[in-house]
Amino acid sequence: MFFSKKKFKNNLIWIHVASVGELVSIIPLIFRLEKNKNIDQILVTSVTTSSARLFEKLKFKKTIHQYFPLDTNFLTNKFIKYWKPTLAIFIESEIWPNMILNLKKNSIRHILLNARITKKTFNRWFRLKSFSKKIFQSFYKIYPQNTETKKYLERLSCEKISFIGNIKFTNYDDKIENGLNSKVLKNKVIWCASSTHKNEEYIVAKTHLRLKKKIKNLLTIIIPRHIDRKNEIIKIMNNLSLKTHIHSSKKKIDKNTEIYLVDTYGETKKFFKVSSIVFLGGSLIKHGGQNPLEAARFGSKILHGRYVSNFKEVYNLLKKNFQTRQIKSQKDMAYAVKSFLKYSNPSNRFINKLNNIGKKILIKTEFEINNLIK
Repeated sequence: MFFSKKKFKNNLIWIHVASVGELVSIIPLIFRLEKNKNIDQILVTSVTTSSARLFEKLKFKKTIHQYFPLDTNFLTNKFIKYWKPTLAIFIESEIWPNMILNLKKNSIRHILLNARITKKTFNRWFRLKSFSKKIFQSFYKIYPQNTETKKYLERLSCEKISFIGNIKFTNYDDKIENGLNSKVLKNKVIWCASSTHKNEEYIVAKTHLRLKKKIKNLLTIIIPRHIDRKNEIIKIMNNLSLKTHIHSSKKKIDKNTEIYLVDTYGETKKFFKVSSIVFLGGSLIKHGGQNPLEAARFGSKILHGRYVSNFKEVYNLLKKNFQTRQIKSQKDMAYAVKSFLKYSNPSNRFINKLNNIGKKILIKTEFEINNLIK
């Protein structure tokens, strides 16, 4: 429900995200905004239970979570009337016409932060040119995350565009622990496959089988994009006779464990900390890829397939700094893992470079929001 919490002060800032990835990207920003004395309360809304579960783990002081209402005229008006935000911030691609137009009618400033528009979504909006113009011009300001989005926004007749950079470069220090603190796994040779989608786990498992012929004590960590596919993935591993440990189970880890399946949200960093090589999923299938920055911040070498259009500019940066390699097949993946293991020391220079980019973007973003609520 979107009324299960109470609004207790006047100056409320509302931030809307879709799910886990978008929520993670704004965590550093929320921590900074909580220190602003002009902000009494921060409301975060999302549309998935996974993002709500992750939010519960975060120790915010004046930030609450609610689910986003159905985008009907009646419910969005009711939402606005109850919460009366000073400023509404929509993240990335969260463009809900009824909500946006009703915010405009109520003279509530709303912005699109870290806006992302792909060629596919641009074509959809462009077909509805007069309607899209009405929606996009309703925003007080739009901040694109990359030059491609900026170009598409300009073609959609957006007038108030300001480029800050991709907020996903920002990072927050949450005192990450090692995700594999078992003594049994201490001497394992570790690599990780993160944000995997259907069919990619099978390729990762076959890669493990190929690699273990030459690498002793190999451990492959698999972190699926959607943990509700856990049983499906376990079945794949069992069919390939791979000894699998489930992260959420409280069972003792067997010394012969080959696959470590992470079936929880919000713990990915723990495993990136111990993985010098990370394959980023959603890239061997026509999905568009997942965000590689979280793994890159730990100096991990990134493997990916050809479908990375969602993060094209980020991958270009990684490529220029020799932090990534594109693969096409299971054979490619095995070769890349094996060759990267020879040079597994993280690049502190590149880690610092990413952190500095993130800090600058975060400072600029906070400055913009502070100006909007004065």
